[in-house]
Amino acid sequence: MEDTYLTISGISEGLYKEKGSKFLAFAYPVADEAEIKEILEDLKKQYYDARHHCYAYILGKNQEQYRANDDGEPNHSAGDPILGQIRSKNLTNTLIVVIRYFGGTKLGVGGLITAYKTAASEALESNRIIEAIVKKSAVLEFDYLEMNDVMRLVKDLDLEITSQDFDNTCKMSLRIRESNYETFRSKIADLAQAKIVND
Repeated sequence: MEDTYLTISGISEGLYKEKGSKFLAFAYPVADEAEIKEILEDLKKQYYDARHHCYAYILGKNQEQYRANDDGEPNHSAGDPILGQIRSKNLTNTLIVVIRYFGGTKLGVGGLITAYKTAASEALESNRIIEAIVKKSAVLEFDYLEMNDVMRLVKDLDLEITSQDFDNTCKMSLRIRESNYETFRSKIADLAQAKIVND
């Protein structure tokens, strides 16, 4: 089972100029639609005087969620070319926003497609593509006596501890590589006093 995907390592920018129009492109690694909404709102505030804020994104390990938005440009002249650039590199969990400052000369649909595509491509070129791992979250409750067994599991399966609370009952929030999840579940089932509480 494939549990990795390609995405970008950080935020990057690109710029394309044509006949006085400026196209500023921004690429972001994103996790969900709420994060995308926040980024779009911030960019609209920051570049409030720009005429168009066109964007596209792809989310999900299998690129199952995607959207392209022309923001007032002719249909399919902005969002789709941006989306095409994300797809061409087989990326997911990626957002690209291209902000256009109109220069007074119309570029025509062909010119717009080239401009949005090139600006998006520039933003990706100045980024780094990385392979990310799909992880699942689990909360584990266990008896203090099983601490050693649990810590051995954490080490063996390379689990990421996101929070822990050692009281009468120990609680640990973990992130587990998707392909290791079933192994993790069966190993926990072998421990008498441990259970996954959010499965």
